[in-house]
Amino acid sequence: MSDAGKQFLAADLWLVGCCAFYLLWWVLAFRPTSPITGFRSGWLLIPASVAGVVAVVLAIRAGAGVHVPASLIDSKLLVVLGVMAYVVLAAGTWLAFRRPVTTELILIVGWAVLALYEVDRLFGTQVLGRRGAIGFVVLVLVVLVICLVCYTVYYRLSALPGLIVGAVPLTLGAIVMAVLAVAIARSTAG
Repeated sequence: MSDAGKQFLAADLWLVGCCAFYLLWWVLAFRPTSPITGFRSGWLLIPASVAGVVAVVLAIRAGAGVHVPASLIDSKLLVVLGVMAYVVLAAGTWLAFRRPVTTELILIVGWAVLALYEVDRLFGTQVLGRRGAIGFVVLVLVVLVICLVCYTVYYRLSALPGLIVGAVPLTLGAIVMAVLAVAIARSTAG
């Protein structure tokens, strides 16, 4: 397996860990009966944050360290589109739905940009073929839409539905990254 493949694989696993800690905190802190608040559950955000930062650093280093003869989208354009999407979504969800802008929106959009960046780099280094890369792009975009719906409706829900809907983006993000990790491992195993 190439160094980039190893780094992307490690980044994906770190991001799955990030989602797992964040999800555990979410369930404990926002469960409808006897929530565990404050530092008694909040400490879980420390390993979640560390794992998330490690994942981002590994993915960026992996992608920056390889020459990609083919690309689905320019990485600089992807970042610009991500920033634009965040601004439009923050304003749009506030203006249309009066949804307060929270950290989750930047995490959702940032996750999608990072996942698309990784898929593009894996395609460029031929770890993923064109069909596999396009399949992952579609998967990331579908999950992004689902996450944005969850983000938008969260404050309109009562405790239990809110707990469930709030867990969906973390769960789906972890699943996508786990599937991507498996795809990397399988394609570079031989």
